[in-house]
Amino acid sequence: MQSSSLVPFFAGLLLITASVQAQTRSAKSSLPKTKVTASTPQFPEFSLSRAEVEAHTRFLASDELEGRRTGEQGNRVAARYIAEQFRQLGLKPAGSVDNKSDYFQPINLERVKAANSGRMLVGKDTLQLGKELVVMAGGPTNLSGEVVYVGYGLTDGEDGYKGRDVKGRILVAQGGSPDAKSPREIFSASAAKRKLASEKGAAALIELYSESIPWGFVNQYFNREQLAVATTENSNAPLAHVWINNANNKYKQLKDAGQQVTLQTSGRLRSSVMSTNVAGIIEGTDPKLKDEYVVLSAHFDHIGVGKLSGTPFQSGDSIFNGARDNAMGTVAILEAAKALSLQRPKRSILVVALTGEEVGLLGSRYYAEHPLIPLKQTVFDMNIDGAGYNDTTIISVIGLERTGAKLEIETAAKAFGLGVFAEPAPEQGLFDRSDNVSFAAKGIPAPTFSPGFKSFDEAIQKYYHQAIDNPESLDFAYVQKFCQSYAYAARLIANRLTRPQWSAGDKYEAAGKALYGQ
Repeated sequence: MQSSSLVPFFAGLLLITASVQAQTRSAKSSLPKTKVTASTPQFPEFSLSRAEVEAHTRFLASDELEGRRTGEQGNRVAARYIAEQFRQLGLKPAGSVDNKSDYFQPINLERVKAANSGRMLVGKDTLQLGKELVVMAGGPTNLSGEVVYVGYGLTDGEDGYKGRDVKGRILVAQGGSPDAKSPREIFSASAAKRKLASEKGAAALIELYSESIPWGFVNQYFNREQLAVATTENSNAPLAHVWINNANNKYKQLKDAGQQVTLQTSGRLRSSVMSTNVAGIIEGTDPKLKDEYVVLSAHFDHIGVGKLSGTPFQSGDSIFNGARDNAMGTVAILEAAKALSLQRPKRSILVVALTGEEVGLLGSRYYAEHPLIPLKQTVFDMNIDGAGYNDTTIISVIGLERTGAKLEIETAAKAFGLGVFAEPAPEQGLFDRSDNVSFAAKGIPAPTFSPGFKSFDEAIQKYYHQAIDNPESLDFAYVQKFCQSYAYAARLIANRLTRPQWSAGDKYEAAGKALYGQ
């Protein structure tokens, strides 16, 4: 499907919300009904309509939004659409623009172009860009000199700089950190090393990469355009930073004193770009509990069009619509916002649509560092993300057994005829790969509520980050139940007497105790 002009589409945007209500009324008589018993509570989520769910999804995953890539026009249109839905529902703006209340939380980003040349001489070896060498950051560089090994390069302590003056020197650091396991942790450690090396006036930083993420993936990912949260680094002379493939400890000699290298790269050009999270508040009804917040989050970005997506595509369809990932999740938080605003729960609700997930969890990481609600008052985050579904009889929850709200989630799913499958595809390490981890790392219990799947099989891979992930391929009867289950689970969690707690011994339990003063 090829993109059409956005101009006539903006007119349609103004009409779509009003038309949804008419569609809902006319469609009600023909829609399948959720099975309701005499004991089923009649909260608004039980009346959420398939027609409205479908209309939201078809807009957000339309060709005209061109894959909603962060920093591009389609992403900005999606953000505006979500904000206007919040406004129509009467949510209180949680952000601000130009010191005025707004639904937007603006984020200054940098667009970082891929390097177009790079090589490093180590003894008799020549490491080439796109093979053994990845350029992470920096401007044009042509350096030769003796290297200084700084351990992991994360501290001034015994395993770090040891009080040495490294101004103007070429530094070598071990990749990752002693504790880094997930991609997020590895990349965060790398950014911290670059920041410290830059502050100390180093000329370049070389990391010896031998971490768990395959080098082929690293090589492919960093040899294309990236987005990052803007930093205060000197943009005129940023630190040259490269990774080299140190599989089998091939370049261990760089840890020794007196080793010489030559490093030449074109650098990575940077430019500014804006994006935004979108956030609104539903105030709770309980005089005491309303000061506690349950966050409902989902990322609304996807991977865009053509080469920028980083994914192979056919010439006849270069738009990655992202119906499953994550228009479906964005629609679920919109529907939950509707249900919970019509009949408010005891605790307050922060509904936040996050940008930049596909380019490094940027929106959630920014939110965690610049929260719109104090993190100490945030008792739970129920995030939505997913590659798709292969089982429409269940929902899948990553972190169900860890985050203290299993009963509420299972009760909600059962009310709409769905089961719950915990911890799907454990080999994928999914808990630490989505926006929930930005909240979890701060200590907030934060599972990810996903469409039904148990493993990454062909049914998932067929659509995951593929151009055929279009609204036409969705089972909207299932999407409706998914949205209803999510909204009801949010209500049950917001109404429970006690806060959800991390399971004893969980890796994030200590962060939770520190946050909440337990």
